[in-house]
Amino acid sequence: MPIPVLLGAALVIGLIVGYYVRYRHALSLRSSLELDLKEKALDAEEKALKIIEKAENKAAELEKETKAECRALEEKLDSKENRLNKREELLDQRQIDVDSQVENVRTKIEEVKSIKARLDDHAMELDRKLEAVAGLSREEAYARLTDALLKERSEDLLGRLRKLEQGNEDQYEEKARNLLLAAIHRVGNSMPGNVMTASVELTSDDIKGKVIGKEGRNVRAFERLTGVDVLIDDTPGYIVLSSFDPIRREIARVALEMLLKDGRIQPAKIEEMVEEARKEVAKMVRQMGDKAAYEAGVQGLHPDLITILGRLHFRTSYGQNVLWHSVEMAHISGIIAKEIGADESVARAGALLHDIGKTVSHEVQGTHVEIGIRILEKYGVDEKVILAMRAHHEEYPYETPESIIVQVADSLSGSRPGARRDSIENYIKRLSELESIATHLPGVEKAFAIAAGREVRVLVNPEKLSDLEMHELARTIATSIEAQLRYPGEIKVHVIRETRVISYAR
Repeated sequence: MPIPVLLGAALVIGLIVGYYVRYRHALSLRSSLELDLKEKALDAEEKALKIIEKAENKAAELEKETKAECRALEEKLDSKENRLNKREELLDQRQIDVDSQVENVRTKIEEVKSIKARLDDHAMELDRKLEAVAGLSREEAYARLTDALLKERSEDLLGRLRKLEQGNEDQYEEKARNLLLAAIHRVGNSMPGNVMTASVELTSDDIKGKVIGKEGRNVRAFERLTGVDVLIDDTPGYIVLSSFDPIRREIARVALEMLLKDGRIQPAKIEEMVEEARKEVAKMVRQMGDKAAYEAGVQGLHPDLITILGRLHFRTSYGQNVLWHSVEMAHISGIIAKEIGADESVARAGALLHDIGKTVSHEVQGTHVEIGIRILEKYGVDEKVILAMRAHHEEYPYETPESIIVQVADSLSGSRPGARRDSIENYIKRLSELESIATHLPGVEKAFAIAAGREVRVLVNPEKLSDLEMHELARTIATSIEAQLRYPGEIKVHVIRETRVISYAR
């Protein structure tokens, strides 16, 4: 046979054999795949059964727990319901008790009214009997008693009238004195040292030569730039700066301290330090104004007005710092206004700004009240505040309750013991004299001046003075105080007699 035929027959046979082998291989793979699928299906069924079993167990546990919680909740609700029922029963019982008490009170009120009516009838009956016995009506008896009291106390009344007249004279004299002192404080040359001067301490007296400079050029430049007088040889170890303007004095003091610390004292350096001191004092003035407004509880003031207010820190009145006197007044005014129902904010602002005119009172014509009014109007301050501050020296009428409050606060702040240096010695002297007047009288053991000298408590010996003699002693002490002392207001004389009875049991 030809070779191509053989090759073709072999190829056909090979293809048939290969197809058969492939077919057998495919059959074997199919059977193994089916087997795997069956195994996986069995595994899945087993897992599903296990999951279902676990789920059923968990559901049973949850059901059991839920039933237990429901039983506990039901028990709590039952317990709360029982408590509420008991509380309701208790409230019902209390309501019954309250109703019973109210009924008892009403009954007692009726009884009291009945008793009062009987007492009124009895009192009227007694009055009629007294009128019949005395032969006088109620009006006639009252008139006779009044006449007797007037005759008996006419001397006391006359004394009180004289005292009021004296008080008015003292008031006018005090007002004239205040006007004179205000004028002296503004333009006078003779003032207390602590009001018109400031002192700078020196480490040694050799520095005075550097301050004076060659032929006095340093001290002349300093005086020209600051506007103060420099007193070098008056006090050892100090340089005294004298000026009527407290701001100038403070600038000069700060500048001189800076120069002494720097050590280079010559005209150019003096000019530089004075300018630096002006900035420092201006900053201090603003800080003092802010601090005062904050402490006084006054808000909404113009920044320039706060700066003007801060200048009061360098002003004094009878040794009392004017700025902190104003802050103290603001606190007092706020308390009084709150108590009587006035406008607290207006009272505080009026008290804080009442003396603001004193900052420029030596530069502008008019009283410090008039100057203060113009300053407040310039910076748009509320008209109520202006009305409150302008009457504190009685130059203007009291138009609002706040104006009276500011005037009262000014009197309280200025007149309290120790507030002003010129009055503390007189205050202590008056207290001593009050006690001395009482202790010198016979029968008096001790005497104490209290309530800022407005009351004297006198303890007497009960064996030497009787109750009747106590009245005469009180009148004698009061008369002696009126004759020997000058004082504002009224002094109460309180005489105390203690009775002691001692007995022994044997």
